[in-house]
Amino acid sequence: MQESQKGAEPGYEYMLEAEDISLSFGGVNALLSVSFAVKKGEIYSIIGPNGAGKSSMFNVISGLYRPQRGRILYKGTDITSMPPFKRAPLGIARSFQNVELFKGMTVIDNLLLGRHIHMRTGLLSGAFFFGKAQKEELRHRAVVEDIIDFLEIEHIRKKPVGTLSYGLQKRLELGRALALEPEILLLDEPMAGMNLEETEDMARFILDINQERDTTVLLIEHDMGVVMDISDRVTVLNFGELLATGTPEEVQANPAVISAYLGSEDSVFLAGRAG
Repeated sequence: MQESQKGAEPGYEYMLEAEDISLSFGGVNALLSVSFAVKKGEIYSIIGPNGAGKSSMFNVISGLYRPQRGRILYKGTDITSMPPFKRAPLGIARSFQNVELFKGMTVIDNLLLGRHIHMRTGLLSGAFFFGKAQKEELRHRAVVEDIIDFLEIEHIRKKPVGTLSYGLQKRLELGRALALEPEILLLDEPMAGMNLEETEDMARFILDINQERDTTVLLIEHDMGVVMDISDRVTVLNFGELLATGTPEEVQANPAVISAYLGSEDSVFLAGRAG
């Protein structure tokens, strides 16, 4: 990746900033004074053991949760109080850990739903499908067809989602997020439950989205091999607290990070890579 892609654009230093985020549910601290910043063009990963607060952080960024303390900045603008439906048009899209698709609808229809924030047709022209409505429909379908080609899912384009394998549903969920044409894409465990071939395909798509579509990626993933291979920088959370931030090489050599993973397969991987 070229260094120019990693730098800031005029007017703001970082694409996304989490500043001193604290979130609790009753007496349980999900996040405790967590801060990090993502540059434009990065693939930035958040890792940590189960219950570390990773998905809670994504929910704060996307507006599903409101933190008790701290703020979220997008391109230098405070969006902490902004509801989720207003964040998507700014250029923020996400996928979910559990597949959230409309199973009775086709692949194409699910992708077209991802275009909803770009639809401008009025009720009358939309109802009778003429003029601007017809032209807009053609534009949206062109975007969807491009995503279908990009994700190599031409063979399932008209199939009901409920008939697809889990791996293809995860790929489609990625496509629906892409349909929003985001500037930053939040991916919550996109490889979860996939076999090796599906994981490799997903990693390739993420790299292509980042490099060819100039999209910043914020990634939560448990597959340490993928994280260390494709990430520019990594933040490690543990029990809601920030444990470490740095390049993959710095993180996997950090004794505190290795210690946090002790007793898991990831700890052996991290220790081995550090050595």
